[in-house]
Amino acid sequence: MLKERIEIIKQEIEAVLKKRKDKFITGEHVQIVAVSKTRSSKEVQEVLAAGINILGENKVQEGKTKKAQVLGGTWHLIGHLQTNKIKQAVANFQLIHSVDSERVLLEIENKAKEQGKIQEILLQVNIAAEDSKFGLKELEVLPLAKLATGLTHIKLRGLMIIGPHTTDQELIRSVFKKGYSFFVELQKILPEADVLSMGMSADYLIAIEEGSNMVRIGSKIFGERNYN
Repeated sequence: MLKERIEIIKQEIEAVLKKRKDKFITGEHVQIVAVSKTRSSKEVQEVLAAGINILGENKVQEGKTKKAQVLGGTWHLIGHLQTNKIKQAVANFQLIHSVDSERVLLEIENKAKEQGKIQEILLQVNIAAEDSKFGLKELEVLPLAKLATGLTHIKLRGLMIIGPHTTDQELIRSVFKKGYSFFVELQKILPEADVLSMGMSADYLIAIEEGSNMVRIGSKIFGERNYN
């Protein structure tokens, strides 16, 4: 079933890309991050076999454990990052999506320096301003981006946007439109920025319509989460 679900998702993404009326600076290719929170190592290995190479974890320890059990794959941290987990996050994840404060950014720089690593990051932006979500406020994004570009062990690759928790598709679309506009502004100060991580299982097609080039998909690939 995993392979069939992934094939459907890929077909849906290709269909949306073909229907795009506008050209986006994020390009014409979309990367899929398979969000493997609560899923077994066996399921993750099946996803890799089905052709998805990027695996996203919400929690540092779960990702670290699973990474040690799975052959291959590139690991991304997509969940909120606490400062006491940063050392392990830097050691185990290629890309951290969820940098949401100057404190976290500077601690990643410190731990990456200790480990002799250039850590790739995204800045998480809370455009919908929902209290239940982490992320930078709109006015904080570019100042933190400028700070990140001056650090020697950080590589800022772009932004991560989380859609609002709603079924209102026009509201979701408006948030993603703004997310893309932020990416455009980021590229003006950082031309090499290349990742707009935007869209999850419930809204990834809208996100792609609005310029996303990386989507984080869990339940559409694995089915509903098992919290037991």
